Amino acid sequence: MSSEIETVIPPARPQAGLWDQNPALVQMLGLCPLMAVTTTTINGFALGLGTLAVLVCSNLLISASRHWLRDPVRLPACVLLIAALVTAVDLLTQGFLPELYRVLGLFIPLIITNCAILGRAETCARHHGLATAGLDGLSYGLGFLGVLTVLGAFREIAGRGVLLSNLDLLFKDSAFEGLRLADGGLLLMVLPPGAFIAFGFLVAGFNLIRTRRKAPE
Repeated sequence: MSSEIETVIPPARPQAGLWDQNPALVQMLGLCPLMAVTTTTINGFALGLGTLAVLVCSNLLISASRHWLRDPVRLPACVLLIAALVTAVDLLTQGFLPELYRVLGLFIPLIITNCAILGRAETCARHHGLATAGLDGLSYGLGFLGVLTVLGAFREIAGRGVLLSNLDLLFKDSAFEGLRLADGGLLLMVLPPGAFIAFGFLVAGFNLIRTRRKAPE
């Protein structure tokens, strides 16, 4: 009888990252930029878009090279590849969207510390083909992007009474000054404690919806 331990390939569920295994609301990953950047909708959306791009590209590249990634070099190779992709996103943002780059600053390079990216590489991309790996990265990236955007919108409205106030960071010639929804807001919501309060409400609402969906009729 062989003494080798059989590798169990986890089942592929590419859509899980959107809801059931959302990286922010369920797995609680990437909370540092999630808390720090989401003072406005555009800030959250932009960082989420960068994370989405890295997740999809890293999953595809690791899936394509999975047969050459042996155990002794697998983790260093994955980290190096993810770091290269994050550097590309950082340089592209700095080159084409300098005003946005000044706002996001250090949090673009910190995408590499998001455990969801390496986690999806290890649990999905290195076990499955390009289609499954790509869909998995897209699902988890969109799940994270959605949370960043919703949290940013909530804090922007509650803290300033306006929505999409800094759209010009994405579109240089935009004269849009945001949707004024209220006269002012609660300053606490745009400060660091407000991030924890808003995220707590978001997680509570998410868990309430999940509980009601699972409850028998």
